[in-house]
Amino acid sequence: MNTILSKTTLAVACTLAFTAASAHFKLLEPASWIEEDDRGDPQKLAPCGGTIADGGTRSGAVTEVQGGQMLRVAIEEKIYHPGHFRIALARRPNWLPDDPHVTMMETERGPRSESAEILENPEPPVLVDGLWEHYERGAGNWETEIEIPNIDCEGCFLQIIQVMLQHPGLRAGDFSYHHCAVLNISANEDLPLATGW
Repeated sequence: MNTILSKTTLAVACTLAFTAASAHFKLLEPASWIEEDDRGDPQKLAPCGGTIADGGTRSGAVTEVQGGQMLRVAIEEKIYHPGHFRIALARRPNWLPDDPHVTMMETERGPRSESAEILENPEPPVLVDGLWEHYERGAGNWETEIEIPNIDCEGCFLQIIQVMLQHPGLRAGDFSYHHCAVLNISANEDLPLATGW
């Protein structure tokens, strides 16, 4: 079951087109906080991408958004992995949540990830969990709109991760790939302030 809605979050996902390439996912919108190549690399390290050898070159991109507003999130999945995506928001990268807990299974090719925790009722700092859950081969473009909490937060980090199943794991990044965007959020004075952030 795909659990992508919370009380304050609307997520409408749709597949737009099939794409095949040689990495995992590229963040299209909002603009990534690091420069990504055509494959979306570097993206292994939590919480916001990079690798052990390459932490990533900062892009300087900042997206202005008002609290309570819907924000478009779009990614291009470059290589298919069964699993799902999760979106979280925090004032600092080190306040972003840990990657989901993964249950392992034994296969002919060695240990592989079998399942990953999906929060049915996400709470801060998670906005949406179980997003774009899919188990059939084929990569593609995915997009959704999420409701931004009504807060003041200059330089907040919006994190998008891809959780991979049937995967042996990565030396850096375990079973997830990571991207972040920097948001300047201005609270809407006509709406109540969101709590828990």
